Amino acid sequence: MSVLRRLNAHVSGSGSRAMVFAHGYGCDQNMWRFVVPAFRDEYRIVTFDLMGAGGSDLSAYQPEKYASLNGFSDDLIALCQELDVEGGVLVGHSVSAMIGVLAANREPDLFDDLILVGPSPRYINDQSYLGGFAETEIAELLEFLDSNHMGWAGSMAPLIMGNTDRPELAGELTNSFCRTDPAILKHFARTTFLSDNRADLRKVQARCLVLQCSEDVIAPLAVGQYVHDAIPGSKLVILRATGHCPNLSAPDETIAAMKAFLPELAS
Repeated sequence: MSVLRRLNAHVSGSGSRAMVFAHGYGCDQNMWRFVVPAFRDEYRIVTFDLMGAGGSDLSAYQPEKYASLNGFSDDLIALCQELDVEGGVLVGHSVSAMIGVLAANREPDLFDDLILVGPSPRYINDQSYLGGFAETEIAELLEFLDSNHMGWAGSMAPLIMGNTDRPELAGELTNSFCRTDPAILKHFARTTFLSDNRADLRKVQARCLVLQCSEDVIAPLAVGQYVHDAIPGSKLVILRATGHCPNLSAPDETIAAMKAFLPELAS
């Protein structure tokens, strides 16, 4: 099976330069639906589902491979190579920001630009590093997910999404969590929340935009600042948007920041 079919990839748009959108934990490519149309006239758009999510081929999910974010970056590299992506733009949300960093470091010719939306290289606090969670909090989060998948989804989605005045957003995220195979959701949670990719940030060669929400439980302001400081020459934009999913809650602000960063679109 081709990588495109395995990852349920779709290609659209009319531009020659590729813009590849990678979604976050527990989501699928549909989470980009408000952002993608703004770039279809200028770019060849690639959307896909991470292995285990959405319409990906669940039979190809290998726990050993995907126990590390490197397994997902391998998929991203293979997808881009199959589509002849070179010098493209990678837009990675949440955990896919680090998946994109890993792919770009291994294959620097793939992407000239990285747009990292709500990135976190490590979720657990470590000495002077503030990732947002104590180690015991992550352990409790994972234990809750193990014992009560549906209850975890209903509790975590509102915290992740924020924007309590728009409960439909949390509802969409809850439904996305609940549609994901529980065993895969639990396994990917460990891969995500126990990862540490801080050392990989200093190796980034591509131009990089860090999009940080002004309030974000999952990736606090200190994390966005850390990513910006660690990636040479990166640009940090603090959005007015709150929550962890500005691609859903504030697509217009997200689009504007992206266009201001990309050299061919900046006015």
